[in-house]
Amino acid sequence: MPFSLVASTAVHLPDLINDLGLILVTAAISVLIFRKLKQPLVLGYLVAGFLASANFNFFPTVKDINSIEVWAEIGIIFLLFSLGLEFSFKKLLKVGGTASITALTQIFAMIVLGYYAGRFMGWDNMNCIFLGVILSISSTTIILKAFDELGVKSQKFAGNVIGALIVQDIVAILMMVLLSTVAVSQQFSGSELVKSLLKLFFFLSIWFISGIFFIPTLLKKLKHLLSDEMLLIISLALCLLMVIFASEVGFSPALGAFIMGSIIAETNEAEHIEHLVKPVKDLFGAVFFVSVGMLINPDTLVEYAFPVMILTFVTIFGQSISSTIGTLISGQPLKESIQTGMSLSQIGEFSFIIATLGTSLKVTSDFLYPIVVAVSAVTAFTTPFMIKYASPTAAFVEKKLPKKWVKKIELYSANSQAIKTVSTWKIVIKEYLFQVILYSVILFAIILMSKNFLLPLLDDILYGHIIAAFLTLLVLAPFLWALSLKRVAKAEVQELLKNRKYYGPVIVLIFIRIAIALFFIGLMLNNFFSPEIALLAFVFSIVIMMIFPKNINRLYHKIEDRFITNFNQREVTTKNLNRNNLSPWDGHMANFTICAESDLAGKTLEEVKIRENIGVNIAFIKRGGLHIYIPSKEEKLYPNDEISIIGTDEQVKQFADYLEQHKLNTETLLESEIVLQQYELRDQWFIGKTIRESNLREKTNGMIVGVEHNGRRILNPESSLILSKNDIIWVVGDKKKIKAFFS
Repeated sequence: MPFSLVASTAVHLPDLINDLGLILVTAAISVLIFRKLKQPLVLGYLVAGFLASANFNFFPTVKDINSIEVWAEIGIIFLLFSLGLEFSFKKLLKVGGTASITALTQIFAMIVLGYYAGRFMGWDNMNCIFLGVILSISSTTIILKAFDELGVKSQKFAGNVIGALIVQDIVAILMMVLLSTVAVSQQFSGSELVKSLLKLFFFLSIWFISGIFFIPTLLKKLKHLLSDEMLLIISLALCLLMVIFASEVGFSPALGAFIMGSIIAETNEAEHIEHLVKPVKDLFGAVFFVSVGMLINPDTLVEYAFPVMILTFVTIFGQSISSTIGTLISGQPLKESIQTGMSLSQIGEFSFIIATLGTSLKVTSDFLYPIVVAVSAVTAFTTPFMIKYASPTAAFVEKKLPKKWVKKIELYSANSQAIKTVSTWKIVIKEYLFQVILYSVILFAIILMSKNFLLPLLDDILYGHIIAAFLTLLVLAPFLWALSLKRVAKAEVQELLKNRKYYGPVIVLIFIRIAIALFFIGLMLNNFFSPEIALLAFVFSIVIMMIFPKNINRLYHKIEDRFITNFNQREVTTKNLNRNNLSPWDGHMANFTICAESDLAGKTLEEVKIRENIGVNIAFIKRGGLHIYIPSKEEKLYPNDEISIIGTDEQVKQFADYLEQHKLNTETLLESEIVLQQYELRDQWFIGKTIRESNLREKTNGMIVGVEHNGRRILNPESSLILSKNDIIWVVGDKKKIKAFFS
């Protein structure tokens, strides 16, 4: 009876679980097919979404679209968080002018081209603006996937491309904020845009400064308590906390996720957290891309086939040409410029996110989203071919261009790499300006937080305003001292003071800093007291600052040291080398990993003769936490060693082929059976020789782990042990090779 009752009761699954199961099954089948076809997996997810949508009736369809949209929003958050983990503010500084000029030239050109392409097709203003931004951002996912499949990631131009992608991602985040402002206000007011930019700069500065000050210290203090599970939970909690902060002040949740990722990227745990978060990102990222595919309407694509063709043409040629021009302007050779430009000729994940923003704000038309998806799909298919044929195209262009043009480009490239001097006065102005902006942001943020949180908390307490003002002044004091009295650009200022004409301007700069500091003291007190009391408090505050200058100075330097230590934590630990290209030469640094299946493992650099055979030099070897700089010829290579070599593109490619040739047959390795075998020595040729002289390790990939000699058992014997007749030995290794060795 109980059995029949249970059997007859139908278990009702929520639509969300049914929909998620359908999405993942469809996605799994699609990506397997696309993996087999060697196409980007993103396209597989888009196809899966189309198959699972109501637009395709041959399969079960997703029932609760709203729930999937929530999951897709989570997917965007984790995608941006993971992107932030791969990005660091130092990395942005290191990409230099080449990547910045390339990316900014491309973005500006494509926004203009996209906008006027939309106007040409009769679209309204808002659709054209979003279209221009959508077409300006290349796909990091698709490009890196294509680089891996084509084996060009170690070539010199790839570094320019990756640097440009970093800059593009940052600009994309900024443009998302500006688009949100424009969409909400429905007007293009210059004052509104400036206000949004200042607001963005203010919050980014505060989040970054406070995040770097607290989070690396927190992770360092808790390191001995953190398991993988706890580290994952803490990192996701920090991500979602910043998402909440960003949302509360009116920014995109994705911006908060990206900022927290970039803060954690400066810590020692960044790579570990990135590894832990990857499965979460992959799951929700798949749901996001599948949800994008659900919006593909075949009827819309047929209706708008002409716009898809036009925008595909604009994307491929516009991105390629504008990026090539930008790279040339930055001072790179013609070949690298064309390779860089043709690699950036597609749109992808950020374009989807920006298109989603337009849809969610209800400021773009329904047809824009499927058109963007279609253009992305086509350009994703063409990307590997664009990269593959970039070198032949560069050779063709160089051949067809007038020789004097080619020589001028080469001369411009060489001159662009020359070191340019900067005047001492400009250095001083730059340093003073940086100090004033930095500490003004910090002081304003402290005053704002004190007014909105501390003062209401103490408002009902006797002398609450005085206590709040005093506590705020204590927090402000070290930064007020740094703003007004900290010595900036000491050597340069001393040099300027030797020239009497700079004496007055330097004094003016000092007084300006002091005046700004006094302004912030007055601003703070004005929020707590009436004007009369505020004036007395102002005088009292200055007296306090003058009585305890050494204490305030000491406190500030403690804060500064903590920030600098945290900011440089990962760099100090890893001791990264400066991997600048040897421009305008073709030489550059490239990283490779000695795989576990390589027969180079265990050999010295003298034995492998990399420099003699290929002509490259090994700059350093990274082995776990150990860094070996300029290794000697006696240094051995081990599995999973990361080595950095210096050579030309051709030499780097030869080295990649060399590593591939020295991989052992993995199928044979998988088929081999590792066993522990026992043998009694009777008439083997190596009786009377040492274990080392038997060459058993070299011939069988095995080792002797035990010897029984005259009733005495020796576990893990030394290689100098002499083997005798009637000894019983235990050998571990490949079953077939051991059998052949003893037969």
